[in-house]
Amino acid sequence: MRTDTYGMEKETQTLIQALCRQDGQAQRRVLQLYGTMIFGQVARIVTCQEDAEEVYQDVFVKVFRNIQSYDSRQASLATWMSRIAYNESLNFVRRAPQPVIYVDDRDVDLESIQDEALAQVFQQQDEATIQLMERALDYLPPEELALITMFYFDDMSLKDIAYTTDSTPSTVASRLSRTRRKLYRIIQSFDYEQ
Repeated sequence: MRTDTYGMEKETQTLIQALCRQDGQAQRRVLQLYGTMIFGQVARIVTCQEDAEEVYQDVFVKVFRNIQSYDSRQASLATWMSRIAYNESLNFVRRAPQPVIYVDDRDVDLESIQDEALAQVFQQQDEATIQLMERALDYLPPEELALITMFYFDDMSLKDIAYTTDSTPSTVASRLSRTRRKLYRIIQSFDYEQ
């Protein structure tokens, strides 16, 4: 296993060196290796397909122009690119007029929601619960949506999410907990609509 890790690190270093020289083949390789992941991250925040494609292109332009600033001691290449994608996506969403109304959690006592109730909802994998969860995600502001998608969809660690969002792992954990409670409240509100 150590050999595999060393081989991956060496390949990444070689790739980064080629990117620093603006090598087209290296750029195509980065798109091949990380393009789907980055597009998925962007598309979950920027939900209009055309806009997501535009932001995706902006992300890679920024990656290729700023590769010299990448520091492997701070994060993996994938996490560094995720940080750029996160920031570009949020910047786009903040600039664009948003017809969406997000649920305001200031007047709701989210801390009163029991962990058992949360676990019951978040551990269910039936189709109805998944559809409710996907619907509820539409009511989250972009920053909270990004946290949830990085943790649950992209399987990023708290440390990587913290780097991506320029935060700390404990702050990310706290924000994730609050956002899960908020999602639970949103799902409950769907029951009252019917």
